[in-house]
Amino acid sequence: MKKATAALAGQDGVTRGWFVSAILGGSFLLFLVQPMVARMALPRLGGAPAVWNSAMLVYQALLLVGYGYAHWLSRFPVRMQAALHLGLLAVAALWLPIGLGTMQVPIGAQPAIWVPWLLVAAIGPLFVAISAQAPLLQRWYAVSSHGRDPYALYAASNIGSFTGLLAYPLLVEPLLRLRSQSWLWTAGYVMVALLVLACMSRLPHEDIVPARRAGAPAVVGRDWLRWIVLALVPSGLMLATTTFLTTDIVAVPLLWVLPLGLYLLSFPVAFRSSALLDDLLQRCVPLVLLLFGATLVAGDSQLAYVNALIGLVLLFAVSVACHARLYAVRPAPERLTGFYLAMAVGGALGGVFSGLVAPVLFDWTYEYPLLILAAGVLIPQRPLTAPFAALWWGKYRHIAGMVLSIAVVGIVLVGLNEHLLGSMHVQLAFVMVAVLGLIAIGARWPFAVALAGGLFLFGGHNALQTSLSGARTRSYFGVYTVNDQPDERRLAHGTTLHGVQLKGDRARNPTTYYQAGSGVGQAMQAAPSLYGAHARIGVVGLGTGTLACYAQPGQSWRFFEIDPAVVHLARDSGDFSFLRLCAPRAKILIGDARLRLSELPAASFDLLALDAFSSDAVPMHLMTAEAFEAYGRVVAPEGLLLVHISNRFLALGPVVAGAAKATGWQGLRLVHVPGALERADEGTTSDWIALSRSPRALAALKVRDPEWRPLAAQPGFAGWTDDHASLVPVLRPFRPRAE
Repeated sequence: MKKATAALAGQDGVTRGWFVSAILGGSFLLFLVQPMVARMALPRLGGAPAVWNSAMLVYQALLLVGYGYAHWLSRFPVRMQAALHLGLLAVAALWLPIGLGTMQVPIGAQPAIWVPWLLVAAIGPLFVAISAQAPLLQRWYAVSSHGRDPYALYAASNIGSFTGLLAYPLLVEPLLRLRSQSWLWTAGYVMVALLVLACMSRLPHEDIVPARRAGAPAVVGRDWLRWIVLALVPSGLMLATTTFLTTDIVAVPLLWVLPLGLYLLSFPVAFRSSALLDDLLQRCVPLVLLLFGATLVAGDSQLAYVNALIGLVLLFAVSVACHARLYAVRPAPERLTGFYLAMAVGGALGGVFSGLVAPVLFDWTYEYPLLILAAGVLIPQRPLTAPFAALWWGKYRHIAGMVLSIAVVGIVLVGLNEHLLGSMHVQLAFVMVAVLGLIAIGARWPFAVALAGGLFLFGGHNALQTSLSGARTRSYFGVYTVNDQPDERRLAHGTTLHGVQLKGDRARNPTTYYQAGSGVGQAMQAAPSLYGAHARIGVVGLGTGTLACYAQPGQSWRFFEIDPAVVHLARDSGDFSFLRLCAPRAKILIGDARLRLSELPAASFDLLALDAFSSDAVPMHLMTAEAFEAYGRVVAPEGLLLVHISNRFLALGPVVAGAAKATGWQGLRLVHVPGALERADEGTTSDWIALSRSPRALAALKVRDPEWRPLAAQPGFAGWTDDHASLVPVLRPFRPRAE
């Protein structure tokens, strides 16, 4: 008997191992293919927001199709499910190795049409087949293990996703070219198909359906709604946290990996039965929301990294709490696929809300505090002490909740009045609201009122005032804030200074990175002597339009700007007047610069300035060897290409040097540190590279300023290409922004 029991346990262990391996491998591939295909598509489709939004919708739609397909299969006997799924895997293999083919996107094509077409044509069947495996294989495991709980296997799915998430930017992208990445993914796909075949071999020959749990109620619409909402909040908060951190806190490259990674890790933590974990979540997560949520919304830029850490802790706590609640209300195994389909719908809705709807509805990241507040309403709570439990579980709980809510509203109103509480009015009011919030833990709606009061006091009120003043604009690229001061007007893109215009007689003076002593300033001043009175000037990246004030009568100017919101701020809003004062006839071409430049005739510019980086983010497809070939086509043989590489986090000199060497450019580099007078005019340390195929043009710059130095390549670094580019080799430690 003991031997039979041991043998059965061993068989169960082997079965579980096959299923865990197949689920983990499939999820790993799923998180490799998304960034890989995005890298393939970027040079062809550009980096416009419509492209990224369409791509995100395609991924979400394909995931829903995969989960819907798994749910549809659940009506068949499991061996028939396995046969049908293996057939889909075999058909999808016809799309291997992954690639976009030779199809060219027509000039002026609509991303809403072409992005879905290209992505679905490239990975549609593969993505659906792989995405369906997590719910499908869990369903099969429940049958093959004679009714064991399959939900713990979901941890393997998310561990695989997390591993793939980290592997791509840190290992796969730096080490492999896109073609090699595609073949690596193909090998992984074959391996996963073999693992699925092994799982199929563990299924019983007779179709055994696990018995429904005794007394388990049937799934109704309310259950579906609960699953969807519990999945929506952490999914939306993950994207909102990413936007909030990279917009209002610190724009560190690859920072987006951390919120998504913590979101994925929350599943294996939450999808398990643990009374201790449930107790900690119900007591501690409301406390974290109350204290950290309001602190983070305040957004103190002096504590950027502390705030980033707080935001990540808050996201992880909310994700674990919501996902633990999902696990607690999970259905019986035979309804598993419907449960995961509802989770996928919720995740997609959260992504749509934070990624697509919020940038249109809000001029600031209001989705962040709204989702924190939603989490405060959703997550289970338990009073911190026995007296509080007696209060909220007693017969006077409704009266106590009303009194506490009225008190919170009164404190908020008093706290906003500086004359009543002095200079520390907001801080004192927040402490009082926080105390009431601690008392309210365990009472859902009174706690939500206290949480809303804290969010409003610490950051929410100031954000609303800025919105009502009209000083802020939001687009899919970020949040732009105009700060009007007595002697100047500033434009900030998140945490990065985007432009400064002085007032009065100095309104035409170029400021920040573009002063007369900067690399681009010297090149602009040399243009008349190099190219005559009718020089043709192009600028990639409009900003506030500062460079327009180097325009001379007779010159032809064209700006390339991807974000219509920036065009509105620089030309139409009246906030900045560089364009109106200095180059009112300059043309502005909206769209991805690389694609728009491909529409122009050869030798269209005598001087082209590349300054397309915003909030320290780098559009990689504008810095590859193929991109520099495109610049070489539109710049005249004697022309100049100026590249702005000032960046807090990335050493971009080797990137430009590698591309220049590969495409036949010669280069000089100038790091300009403003003098005392220049700093008075809002001068900023800048780093510019001048490239040309003409020694005469570079010599003219060297004559103007001996500080120009030859552009040096980094040994062992070949630069970026469309087939191989990675941020990892050029990352450098944080440096404070120069003032």
